[in-house]
Amino acid sequence: MKLPAFLILLISAISCKAASLAPDTAVPSAEDEPVKYTLVQVQNVSQLKKALAEAQPGDSIVLAPGTYEGKFVLAKSGTTKKPIVITGSGDQTILDAGSTQTGYVFHLQADYCKIKNMALQNGLKGLMADGSSFNVFEGLIIRQVGEEGLHLRKFSSNNLIQHCTISDTGLKRPGYGEGVYIGTANSNWAKYTDGKPDASDANTVVHNTIGPNITAECIDIKEGTSNGLIAHNEFYATGISGENSADSWLDVKGNTYRIEHNKGFHDGSNVNFLDGIQVNCAYEGWGSHNVFTDNQLEVNAAGHAINIRLKSSKGEAVGNIVYNTNTQKGAQKGLTNIAVTNK
Repeated sequence: MKLPAFLILLISAISCKAASLAPDTAVPSAEDEPVKYTLVQVQNVSQLKKALAEAQPGDSIVLAPGTYEGKFVLAKSGTTKKPIVITGSGDQTILDAGSTQTGYVFHLQADYCKIKNMALQNGLKGLMADGSSFNVFEGLIIRQVGEEGLHLRKFSSNNLIQHCTISDTGLKRPGYGEGVYIGTANSNWAKYTDGKPDASDANTVVHNTIGPNITAECIDIKEGTSNGLIAHNEFYATGISGENSADSWLDVKGNTYRIEHNKGFHDGSNVNFLDGIQVNCAYEGWGSHNVFTDNQLEVNAAGHAINIRLKSSKGEAVGNIVYNTNTQKGAQKGLTNIAVTNK
């Protein structure tokens, strides 16, 4: 039997209306599913070293509170969807390398790892990342080390350092006691990067407390690195030694860094402290196009809050921008030595 034309149209309209009111029953894709971690519980040094040596993507290595004596290495990578996570209990979980004279407390040689919530102490260096990218360093307490606290080296890129506390560095060599060190000085490119600039790029350093008793710069950004973000950190000048040209919170020798919303503190008592932040051309083509915004700098010293050293024997630092949203106290030479840009 043929249906009248108007009835066919009515049925069709009702069907469309019902379809439009139907609940969304789309099945979520695998990309939307949470990561399923494999729990690996660790209570002593041998268990920790075994867990690191045998680590697989998706492992969650959880350290019980306690002191783990030794030097530790992770050379196994996670993946984008399944990082390797190593977690402690803050200051109750301590990795102790035993001596500030030699070795790294933790040596990372891997990608897609998260190292969180533990203290690293008593090594020549705290945490060294070599050839390591897309990692997260969070809630670390790095202290009592012979040289630098945390170093990103050998093309280590796209890493995140956040909510860490770094203090008491440079106990062996004060001039090398940086809090955070990004890249490699050009004098060491032949040793570490086959003579090429160490392009440890696009690293983010945010919400950290660096100092007191950092004997070199709180952050040293080396020539050859670029496109990083340094933001919402607190820097302290107490302990800066003046050795090896260490006389500021930050030494910026890389290109195209954004340095913003940081706070620097100096009560005026450290005679070695000169400028809040320095930009230097340590190698031709570097030390340029960095942008400074909304930093609050209590300098209380003889130099500038932000000193852009325009020329050196190596070349010129060009295209750096200091916005008028930066504020300073006590810098005898003022906010900066270049024209301030209004924002």
